[in-house]
Amino acid sequence: MSPRKRAQYIRGAQYLLLLVAVVAIALLADWERIGGAFFDPEVAAAQFPEVITTALKNTVVYTALGFTFGLALGLVLALMKLSSVAPYRWLANLYIEFFRGVPALLVFIALGFGVPIAFGTRFDNYTTVMLALGLVGAAYIAETLRAGIQAVPRGQAEAARSLGMSGGRAMVSIVIPQAFRIVLPPLTNELILLTKDSSLIYLLGLAVSDYELTKFGRDQLNQTGSLTPILIAGLCYLIITVPLGQLVRRLEARSAKAR
Repeated sequence: MSPRKRAQYIRGAQYLLLLVAVVAIALLADWERIGGAFFDPEVAAAQFPEVITTALKNTVVYTALGFTFGLALGLVLALMKLSSVAPYRWLANLYIEFFRGVPALLVFIALGFGVPIAFGTRFDNYTTVMLALGLVGAAYIAETLRAGIQAVPRGQAEAARSLGMSGGRAMVSIVIPQAFRIVLPPLTNELILLTKDSSLIYLLGLAVSDYELTKFGRDQLNQTGSLTPILIAGLCYLIITVPLGQLVRRLEARSAKAR
């Protein structure tokens, strides 16, 4: 059998296996119970407009705050890690290793309960989310930005220096803008991860006006006894993440075309 023929048989077997799995699920699932649990029209209608005006809006705001803070701190950490000053590199490495190894859940708990005990002050929910998501996200963003900066050809900085630019000016004006173009797809992926991690704010206790999607869905689940609010919350997450995923693919395609 030729390699081409073998590949066709293997591909056909995979399609057949997928078809069998779909048919088995369709025959074995209790669609009446699934429909009653997840697709209750009355419960679904009762979620609006609060799920949009409160939960979805707060999720977007929490994510934007965390990503903005994490991006700024991550850029500083990336430059520290590339610095010729050894203590800067040590501090950046220590920070990155610590916050990449600690779950975001513990960071939320530390800021929500540890800081008030230690310093007698309590952050509001928006500040807590910004700091928690930003501190964790900065560790990953720093490594992404460092890789992007190192991916810029060294000749770019050398050419800028030959034109009379200082090292710092060349980094800000020439290297960093090119690095951001390189790392836009992984940065967008990090934004998607922070969107989902914003749900951890529920640990701190929220007023109804501060609910994000996960907390809103769980609260409505307890009130209605239906899983429909969870489905609505999941669809709202997709409203955020699917366009971001499409953006990642477009950026990757554009980047590949440019190369």
